Amino acid sequence: MTVFTGATDIRLFAALDKFNGRTHLPHWTTDSCNRMSGGSDGSLFPPRIQPDTVLHVFDKDMCRKLPLVFKKQVEGKGGVKAYRFGPDHRAFADPDHEPENKCYCPSLNSPSANSTSSSSSSTTSMPMMSTKTNFPQCAPHGTFNVSLCQYDSPVLLSFPHFYMGDPRLREAVLGMDEPDADRHEFYIDVQPEMGVAMRARARVQINLAVSQVVDIKQVATFPDIVFPIIWFEEGIDELPDNVIQLLKLATQTPPVAKAALQYALFASGAVLLLLALGCLVRNSHRQETMSLEGTAHYSQDEKKKPKKTIPPAPMSATVLSNGNGTAAKANAGYVADDE
Repeated sequence: MTVFTGATDIRLFAALDKFNGRTHLPHWTTDSCNRMSGGSDGSLFPPRIQPDTVLHVFDKDMCRKLPLVFKKQVEGKGGVKAYRFGPDHRAFADPDHEPENKCYCPSLNSPSANSTSSSSSSTTSMPMMSTKTNFPQCAPHGTFNVSLCQYDSPVLLSFPHFYMGDPRLREAVLGMDEPDADRHEFYIDVQPEMGVAMRARARVQINLAVSQVVDIKQVATFPDIVFPIIWFEEGIDELPDNVIQLLKLATQTPPVAKAALQYALFASGAVLLLLALGCLVRNSHRQETMSLEGTAHYSQDEKKKPKKTIPPAPMSATVLSNGNGTAAKANAGYVADDE
């Protein structure tokens, strides 16, 4: 099995590329049902999984990809959040309930169909199979026919106690319990940010398709029935503690660091803004003070500067004789009294 590393496209991380050197299976009737690419082995999935994501798990025993849909959110070991995914009723639905599953019905001209029809005088080679021309050899609702990829053995797979299957399958067998999701559901708990499977329970029931064959005395009186043989479960309960710690570090630390960084950047921006405003106000006050000081110095300089006085014009005195021998200052602006 080869898978993608996600180096060029993270959405393909852990997705199946080839199985046994093949990208497609040879068993089914359409390319989409035979295609293995895009599935997963169930342990890793692409990161950033959303509740509306449909996961696909390739099962080599089923010879197909099994679609898993979101069921609910759960909490794993250490408080790590996980999404529970599992098959819904469409996974093993017959074509009457899910037309896309028509491709999983073995063709009438397949080796298994020819061999069973030649060895039986009955009109149906498999019990409770649809006799409609459009859906030949289809398994009952809630079961899956794997005869084409399991050496033509008349084996039908289902979930335990025909969970999500046709109630008539369970009613035809004595001792069958009422299906319970907690005990019989197939599920995988996936950590959504990392795409790591944290807990899984793969529960499958193996059934034998028994047909009435009148030519064989031992089963000539047998009714057509899907007879349960065994059901089993496999999976993991919890991941090791060191892996849980790494998951917590990878999923819980970044959001806390992101929030702390946002607050730190906001606080730093506010401090820088206040500093800028403080510097602006300080510079404005300094310029105003310098302007006032300049005006004051100018006024003081004006007061200290001596006033320029205009000297009186020189007076010329012309002595006039008035005949009495007395001189008169004609240009002095006054007439001196006689002494």
